[in-house]
Amino acid sequence: MSNQRPAMLVPALIGGALAGILTGIPIIDCLCCLWIVGGGAIAAYFLSKDSPIALKAGDGAIVGVFAGMVAAAVEFIISIPLAPLEEAFTRRIMEWSMTYTEEMPEFFRSLMESGATETSLPWMLVGLVINVIIFSLLGALGGIIGISLFQKKAAPPSQGVIDVPKDQVQTETPDHNQS
Repeated sequence: MSNQRPAMLVPALIGGALAGILTGIPIIDCLCCLWIVGGGAIAAYFLSKDSPIALKAGDGAIVGVFAGMVAAAVEFIISIPLAPLEEAFTRRIMEWSMTYTEEMPEFFRSLMESGATETSLPWMLVGLVINVIIFSLLGALGGIIGISLFQKKAAPPSQGVIDVPKDQVQTETPDHNQS
């Protein structure tokens, strides 16, 4: 296992980057948990594909945790330039809901007036920490699932074969000419 850890970096980067990109895009981020589990499974696939030994569920969990951390970082980087779009979308939904409701709860009205829908860097950093924790757990789950799906099956041990030294083997030649 100790020689396997350096080989986990590339699969974790591939699975985590893919999951982070899909999670960071505002339109399709509604499947966030699925993307992270899938990223962990993809990382486990690439790990098992390149591994000469049979892997265990713990190996999948480790590469999945790394993939989840990468996904959180990629999602954070993608969310920075897209934050104004998300703010505008949230504000629009709240304004739309205010036009169709007779009485808006005071809590929502105060959120709109105070500008609480705006994103700030400290809140984004808090979100990053929370995402690292959640994405790591989901990535570990995906890694375990991925290893169970993609691991190479070990050859079954040969049963019933007895290794007998050559000096103890009796060689008798059958006599087929006897009638």
